[in-house]
Amino acid sequence: TAYDNYPVVGITWPQAKAFSVWRTQIFNTWLQSNGDMFVNDFRLPSESEWEWAARGGRASVKYPWGNPYIANAKGCLMANFKPHRGNYDADGYSYTAPANAYDPNDFGLYNMAGNVAEWCEDAYADNSVAITWDLNTVNKDADEPRKVTRGGSWKDIAYYLETGTRAYELQTRKRSFIGFRCSMRYLGRPNMK
Repeated sequence: TAYDNYPVVGITWPQAKAFSVWRTQIFNTWLQSNGDMFVNDFRLPSESEWEWAARGGRASVKYPWGNPYIANAKGCLMANFKPHRGNYDADGYSYTAPANAYDPNDFGLYNMAGNVAEWCEDAYADNSVAITWDLNTVNKDADEPRKVTRGGSWKDIAYYLETGTRAYELQTRKRSFIGFRCSMRYLGRPNMK
């Protein structure tokens, strides 16, 4: 219970995908017990979905919090990462931080930068633009063992926290700095006031 509010780490890419399937089954069972219909699956976000969510509705922000700096006007760091020259606890946490330790972005999403890097659905390619396009946004190269991670982590420098920075890890590797978040396509109308 001491880690209920912390991100899950040490999960391989296949394990994250399996969790998404399990979560879908649990959710659908609950929906059916309430007389509701199944709508969509939980899954890992594509790399482009992850970046869109990290930007929080802003077109070209460097970081999810919007400004081009890693600290606010008071000098407080905006995420859990390795600032300066390896001072891991300068942000208040030597390793992972509670999920709500830093402010959410404009979509209400916490830790879109720092804390733990996140697995994405995509296979990694040096030039993803040549492989993906507007109507095919996921690189599903089954033979590529490298999978995309985004967002940077507690052990990364600020460069990896940028919304446009990509990285990868071998899909079978468990790391103390890589986690995941599930996504689901939203079907419906926006809340118009």
